[in-house]
Amino acid sequence: MARFRPEESRISGILFGAAYYTEYQTTDRLDEDLDLMQEAGFTVIRVGESVWSTWEPRDGDFDLDWLQPVLDGAHKRGISVILGTPTYAIPPWLQKKHPELAGETESGKPMPWGGRQEADYSSPVFRHYAERVIRKITQRYADHPAIIGFQVDNEPGLLLLHNAGTFAEFVNRLRQKYGTPERLNEEWGLVYWSHRIAEWNELWVPDGNWQPQYDLAWRRYQADVTTEYIAWQADIVRQYASADQFVTTCIAYGRPALNDLKLAADLDVTAGNPYYAMQDGLDATKEAPSVAHFTSTGVWGLIKQADRLYSTKQERFLVTETDAASIGGPSINYPPYPGQLAQAALALISRGAAMIEYWHWHTLHFGTETYWGGVLPHSQKPGRIYREVAALGATLKKLGPVIEGYTPDADIGFLFSTDSRFAFQFFPPLTTPDGAGDPSSYDRIFDSFYRGVIESGRQARVLHVDQFVALDAGELARTLPVLVVPGFYISTDSELDALRAYAEAGGHLVLGPRTGYADVEGRARLAVAPAGLSDAAQVWYEEFSNLHGSLPVVGAGDVEWPAAAAATAWADGLIVDGAEVIARYEHPELGRFPAVTTASAGQGRITTVGTVPNPAFGRALAEWMVASPIASEWDSSNAPGVIVSSGVVENGSRVWFIHNWSSVESSLPLPSSTTELVDLDTGHALTGTALSLGPWSVRILIER
Repeated sequence: MARFRPEESRISGILFGAAYYTEYQTTDRLDEDLDLMQEAGFTVIRVGESVWSTWEPRDGDFDLDWLQPVLDGAHKRGISVILGTPTYAIPPWLQKKHPELAGETESGKPMPWGGRQEADYSSPVFRHYAERVIRKITQRYADHPAIIGFQVDNEPGLLLLHNAGTFAEFVNRLRQKYGTPERLNEEWGLVYWSHRIAEWNELWVPDGNWQPQYDLAWRRYQADVTTEYIAWQADIVRQYASADQFVTTCIAYGRPALNDLKLAADLDVTAGNPYYAMQDGLDATKEAPSVAHFTSTGVWGLIKQADRLYSTKQERFLVTETDAASIGGPSINYPPYPGQLAQAALALISRGAAMIEYWHWHTLHFGTETYWGGVLPHSQKPGRIYREVAALGATLKKLGPVIEGYTPDADIGFLFSTDSRFAFQFFPPLTTPDGAGDPSSYDRIFDSFYRGVIESGRQARVLHVDQFVALDAGELARTLPVLVVPGFYISTDSELDALRAYAEAGGHLVLGPRTGYADVEGRARLAVAPAGLSDAAQVWYEEFSNLHGSLPVVGAGDVEWPAAAAATAWADGLIVDGAEVIARYEHPELGRFPAVTTASAGQGRITTVGTVPNPAFGRALAEWMVASPIASEWDSSNAPGVIVSSGVVENGSRVWFIHNWSSVESSLPLPSSTTELVDLDTGHALTGTALSLGPWSVRILIER
């Protein structure tokens, strides 16, 4: 079985292209499409993953030749191809033959057919048919010179499968892990509400479950099912792929049955689909409303998606889908303002993207995604979007050789906990405006700190918990001197010890709400909060309160906060035991508690933030944590829409991406450093005293 070797990869420069489905075209225009792609600077397309019923129109009757002209035509024009396996949308004949393959969203309630990703992919029956079509396609085309890699399935993990076989395997794994029902009773606290079981067959199905320990185990298991399914497909494809062809899948990070760290472990490269709100959703000077549940909002939201993609393997990644035009249903029509497409693509590249691939080449004339805009509009006539994409292609052709070996910069690290996110989706600490528990609680806590970092001009690096504990504490404290840990609810004793060791080795550890409160089973710890860290942080708490509305925060000691700084959603009742208080709530009762404390710990420091900061407070906290960020030589104080990203290439030079995320012209004073800065577009060294930035523009500068 071939295994991908990066040093032999056919990936070079920055791959640029779109998903291309000639089978969705209403006329035969393959050559015209490929010629337009070539003229736009495309170097890659993705094909084949959406049409199992085209590959296999009837049971066992395969039509494999239809793709050959696409691959031949692409190769002729120097365009590489990523070939997808079509297993996420099963054909009608298979639905008819095996209706039991429908994924059950509740026990005994199959998901209706008619969409996609409806199947129980844990089923051996499904695996039989899926393996057959995977082998037919990969065997037929793996040797084609255009193919640089394979995408198995598509955005996996959409459903929490409740099928009988899936549940039976869940119980089997519990038996393997815990050994006896008595041990499970003890670990999950099933004495509560008379849930103790005497036999394994007494375990109830998850539909009506109210116990958080059960749900956490269920969510971990569902993510494992997805991971194993994708690894199974990858192993099949590798039997045909060569060592210079990668195997990946495209990740939608919001999927419920997904642990991206585990999912990518058996894949060669991370790939994902960052969709984002355009127009005012990319205006750094405005607070824009959310457009759709699958898109980020705000510049910080786009950058967070890129940082999460980088975090999965801590290396550069592929963007397999992103906005080309309006993205969403017929009532979601927000095409990009001129310049925003290039801005967004270059922002993703500045945070580690090695490929930008649009969804998709042509806007469809039928189907659910009729109004998910492509590079070409419904008329199929190249217009503004095509011209902007082509201009971007020319830029990426210049940029690709410059950023070989690129590593994004980071001022502040973030610890990301998938288990805590799972736990809070079932057992949320924060509320929605109507008082209900908010299943997005983990993201709200995490994002309140992350947004502040980005909007303050700092850059972030996201670490998964398992990645963090594998690193040397001293080395991490030197390379990432600030680590923010928000909402780290589910934790082991050893993970909390690793946080403490990081601080004592010289790092600045910043604890957010709910960190260290529960153990690995989701049980509230029998310990003073924050567990394992209260003595080192020199602060503790025994009570906490939800907040409705915001609560002003004022400075204490020598630290001042902006007038707009406020606490939201949550307040820990922090009790000082030696720590320095640097922020307090303005409130007749909660004012007796500090909002933020800080204390030295070994060679480092632990800061405890007892609330969810609003944007102004989040920015101020980031500025206090890192007074001189990597981009500090760029003074954007008089340019509110400007955000700077950067990274270092193989020879040690830094590449700067200076973005004006607004509709007004702006300028920045040039740094006083003696380093020569070369403009990518002109190839000339910068002169003068200021860098001009047009509306919705980005300047790429290379240190020489």
